Amino acid sequence: MPNLSRARIALVLAGTLMLAAAPARAQYEPRPVTAVPLGEDFHIEAGVSTWGPSADMSITSGGTGTLSALAGTTIDAKKDLGFEDQRMPMFNVVARPGGGHKFRFQYIPIDYTAAATLNRTIVFNGQRYSVALPVNSTLDWKAFRFGYEFDFVRKDWGYVGFITELKYTDVNLEIDSPITSEFTHQRAPIPALGGVGRVYVAKNVAITGELTAFKLPTIEDRYAGHYVDLDIYGTVNFVKNFGVQAGYRTMNLGYLIKEDTGDFVLKGLYFGVVARY
Repeated sequence: MPNLSRARIALVLAGTLMLAAAPARAQYEPRPVTAVPLGEDFHIEAGVSTWGPSADMSITSGGTGTLSALAGTTIDAKKDLGFEDQRMPMFNVVARPGGGHKFRFQYIPIDYTAAATLNRTIVFNGQRYSVALPVNSTLDWKAFRFGYEFDFVRKDWGYVGFITELKYTDVNLEIDSPITSEFTHQRAPIPALGGVGRVYVAKNVAITGELTAFKLPTIEDRYAGHYVDLDIYGTVNFVKNFGVQAGYRTMNLGYLIKEDTGDFVLKGLYFGVVARY
């Protein structure tokens, strides 16, 4: 009998422990892990693209010193100088130390060279170029972007963030003729703010849009400027380390610096590749 009683007590205790353990197991559930999209698992991302924008560019350069009374002609780069649309490279690097923080760099070398015969008289940098004069022209525009991006919304479907950046613009136009040669050179750091958003329409396919802009109001009729940069593109990621891109980019830059003005609008399609580590 004593052995039977001990056995009954042991069975009761075992059952009690099992009942107590069952709710505990039911309460423990592994936390769901958010899937990282195929193109978002990286620390360094580098890309190169070829961009073929249509260009609408005009520039004015007035005389200085003893020639300051000669107002510059607004020169149309295509109609007056014979510039033609052409393709150009775009280089991008994104560093992501962690989370939604990203440091961005971009460089676009924009170069145009043309030879033409003037169909009207123009004044450039205080010098007169007469109609029917042959000229050789070169436009060298180096466009840099140094930026910081923070993605404050990050989900498995994509992200939304803001961008603050510094655009450094270096524009040089030179016009040579058998009679004279002149050039105008303007450089300026331009701050800009904007936003970015990306949506994954499939596990390995993303659509991204970003817009940054800046406007400096006219100051004493001597200084003014604006910069608007819109980029919309799609990315197909074959593996997490490599993908291809296609997009539409438009850049709109305008400035007034003393006697000089410039107005540049470049817009068109581009295609490229991107690699990640």
